[in-house]
Amino acid sequence: MISSNPTVVSVQGVSKRFVMHKDKSVKERLVNVARSRPADDFWALRNIDIDVLAGSTVGLVGHNGSGKSTLLKVVGGIIQPTQGQVLRRGRMAALLELGAGFHPDLTGRENVYLNAAILGLSRAETERHFDAIVEFSGIEDFIDTQVKFYSSGMYVRLAFSVAVHVDPDLLLVDEVLAVGDEPFQRKCMDKIAEFQSEGRTIVLVSHSAEQVGALCDRVVVLHAGEIQHDGDPAKGLRILRAGYEADRQHAVTVETETKVPAVAPYFLRSAETQVSSTVSDELTIRLEIEINDPQPSWGIGLSIETSLGMKLYSMTTFDGAVQLPNTPGVHNLTVVVPDIRLGAGQYLINVGLGDQAGRTFHRVAGATSFESPRDDVGHGLIRLSPRFQITEGMHG
Repeated sequence: MISSNPTVVSVQGVSKRFVMHKDKSVKERLVNVARSRPADDFWALRNIDIDVLAGSTVGLVGHNGSGKSTLLKVVGGIIQPTQGQVLRRGRMAALLELGAGFHPDLTGRENVYLNAAILGLSRAETERHFDAIVEFSGIEDFIDTQVKFYSSGMYVRLAFSVAVHVDPDLLLVDEVLAVGDEPFQRKCMDKIAEFQSEGRTIVLVSHSAEQVGALCDRVVVLHAGEIQHDGDPAKGLRILRAGYEADRQHAVTVETETKVPAVAPYFLRSAETQVSSTVSDELTIRLEIEINDPQPSWGIGLSIETSLGMKLYSMTTFDGAVQLPNTPGVHNLTVVVPDIRLGAGQYLINVGLGDQAGRTFHRVAGATSFESPRDDVGHGLIRLSPRFQITEGMHG
């Protein structure tokens, strides 16, 4: 089915090249001019084709260095593509870098007028919106202070407030929103939801899979400057998590080969997980531990984190007075966690071996992982099964 919504942004065959100079300073570059020292070309984007329709919310995701922020800057006209073109229609507001468009020697008040003018508002329009901009930012007491004295959070508050009050048809938002505090982030998310209900177009870069899954109706996954996926958000986030998992396994392999002593008293040889798909899901963690030099006491620590490093749970065998084997050789340990009820996403398990005195014998961050795929109602870190009851009112 062909959508009747007009195209707000059309990215056509866009590639972006950066020249990577090997000289470390301007002086070295000048000295080496005569030697014609070659520079390396780095292609941040390669042959990108994207059409963004009016009223859609598109999430750009990918690993660090994948090109997502570069693509957003090209869409916003901050940088020009090496090849291809970008066509835009309507008023655009962009929040791409901390303090972009602000002059450090001007006050917050003066920067509101300056930034609004850059985004296309007349002075009369800015004056009409000024009180709402300052109120939304929450920095009324500092509006007449030079912004060079602002904290990073104050920068973000004022910049976002200006961007959402210039009545944009297209809003571009980079990961810079993560700088604000939690209440302000919720305020920003509410404003974005309001924009969605009004049919405005949003393109955002975020490392938060939960945020992307909740807000976006389309996800573009970038890898090494090329599009890996463009379409269904759930499928796109699965592809992204699979890439994170491959990186994690590689990192664990490198750590095991290079950072662990040849003979550690206690050594984690392997770790794996399994999640049973039953009414009450059960997480099984299997550890293979090699004991080379038994100590008077030892224990195992486990923690579960989100893919972004938020700790959800931690414990040690000392907490539960678990009796562990303490003879040389390879031993297997199985930990069963019933009814985990975690929301959709990729979760990491960190494993550490040590004693009660605080000595660490071996620790592996992201030793294993598991995915909790869900199609239940709602979003979040936990999975609930709400029941709705509707009671008819009494009629007099």
